[in-house]
Amino acid sequence: MNSQDKIFLIVVTQILDVSPHALSVPDIDSYVGLMHTLFTLEDNYGLKISETDGEVCLKVDVRKSKDAARLHEMLCSWQQAAAMLETGEISKEAYDKWRYHYPEFDKAHPYVKVPPQDLF
Repeated sequence: MNSQDKIFLIVVTQILDVSPHALSVPDIDSYVGLMHTLFTLEDNYGLKISETDGEVCLKVDVRKSKDAARLHEMLCSWQQAAAMLETGEISKEAYDKWRYHYPEFDKAHPYVKVPPQDLF
């Protein structure tokens, strides 16, 4: 980013009264960038922060929009795969393969390919 772009960004953020991080593509390798990603998910996909049994939780308000409902479906698929790992139904390697190839092996949705027999 050149100096003119930096000045423009500063002026825009002051006018809008927002952090510069809110207007840039977030760097999820930083905590601030990760937080702004979560804020965007709140705005666009109904992600909500709450507390349950003394634990901070993220959940999706499916009533927010069609996109929120779709995100909820996808998170449910992830939760099912994670639960299978937790109970020992699948190995860490199979779980990682599911994640790294998502949605290819997501059996919860009809548009995906059938996973190889050795996956689960």
